[in-house]
Amino acid sequence: MTSVNEKFTEFFGANLIRCDADKKFEKVPTLDALKDKKGVLVYFSAHWCPPCRGFTPKLAEWYKNTAQKQGLEVVFFSSDRDQAAFDEYCAEMPWLAVPYDERELKTKASSRLEVQGIPMLVVLDSQGNIVTKEGRKFITTEPEGFPWKTPKLTDMLTPDTEFVSNDGS
Repeated sequence: MTSVNEKFTEFFGANLIRCDADKKFEKVPTLDALKDKKGVLVYFSAHWCPPCRGFTPKLAEWYKNTAQKQGLEVVFFSSDRDQAAFDEYCAEMPWLAVPYDERELKTKASSRLEVQGIPMLVVLDSQGNIVTKEGRKFITTEPEGFPWKTPKLTDMLTPDTEFVSNDGS
């Protein structure tokens, strides 16, 4: 059986990077970086994308004020067109990133998480299961509301809920 950490290593690769404002990259083993996290927010974005450039500062503020206190980590997958754009954009981010040259991992993650456009923020639980694909909306509207689970129908029903069948009975 694959452990949680092994699942994240398969998904993100053996090493993530953290970039500082001087564009110096520090390699961080994925196993260490995501150990004991309650959740991982997977951020798909690009430097060239205006909506991404608008959302990234909001996510960075939330990350600094909330994520770390709640035991959460953000991991960035770049849709940038080249290494230089990735380096510049990554320097604005206080969280971890999958190295730019790991394009195959980004392609697999985009497919698995059904990324249709950017920016997109997918929330995974500590087991690697999808909590919601609408993390961007929740960061914007309910920044303190983690774990932001989309309610199930059964959660919304009360004991006095009445049902009507297709035939009206």
